[in-house]
Amino acid sequence: MRAASLLCRPDRLAADLTKSVLQMPPLKVCRRLIALAVLLPSALAGQSAPTGESSRAIMFQFLRFADIYGSRLVAAFDSIPASQYTYRPTPPQQTIGYIAQHLENANYGLCERLAGAKHPGTSKDSLPDTVKAKWPKDTLVSRLRASLRFCDAALEQMAKVDSPMRASVLLGFETDLAEHYSQISGYMRLLGMVPPSALPPRERKAIEVPVSALSPYVGVYEIAWGLDLDVTLRDGALFISSNMGGAPTQLWPESASDFFAKGVDAQVTFVRDASGAVSGLVLHQNGRDQPAKRRR
Repeated sequence: MRAASLLCRPDRLAADLTKSVLQMPPLKVCRRLIALAVLLPSALAGQSAPTGESSRAIMFQFLRFADIYGSRLVAAFDSIPASQYTYRPTPPQQTIGYIAQHLENANYGLCERLAGAKHPGTSKDSLPDTVKAKWPKDTLVSRLRASLRFCDAALEQMAKVDSPMRASVLLGFETDLAEHYSQISGYMRLLGMVPPSALPPRERKAIEVPVSALSPYVGVYEIAWGLDLDVTLRDGALFISSNMGGAPTQLWPESASDFFAKGVDAQVTFVRDASGAVSGLVLHQNGRDQPAKRRR
């Protein structure tokens, strides 16, 4: 299942992991998780876990990883032309279509063991892998998305990793996502394509917003139990930080309520209730939206 050493460069998997871990403070329920820490700088690197950290916060570390690589895999398969789904670098290796159907099967098999829920398979699921590998691109990508949604639901039921078996299955699921993203990234490079994680964020333009319009956003927002985002105002600009540690990161306005962080593809939208008071925010990243309720 592993590609040759050249292909096993997960598009610099180690660098990807380091970047995602160092730049993000945790919390988000599975693939709907938004790599919060992506908003935070590499100061998170050598920090130890906060005293009394909740089981949910620990679980978030696993959820965030699955979110990142699940999203990247879908983006990768979606960007590869259908005409290249039969491509494989050498005869012994898997085709792109084969990898897509294998991921679907592996996701169901592993996530069924996490939640105890059974995927309602059809007669198509029992077809040989070599047959499924030749399905149309749209079919393969759609089925991959569905398997990841199934895993979303399974992970959302897990408040904590409460047994060695669950820990083993969870690690197997996440390393499988990362391994195959590494594999498909290598294929894309050989095809002259750029993997999703290597694409630069869309260029965004900051606008001028008066301090009086920024001050209502100052507060603490709960992204999940025990995990807060602290929005502060300093020198006429908004900054965001996490109670998981790390230096504050500046938020640049692109509208009166929409902000972005420079250097990473992450945005924040502040929301108001019926009375017009700021009631929360939404983090946007990896194609996911994660709401956070304002606590104070």
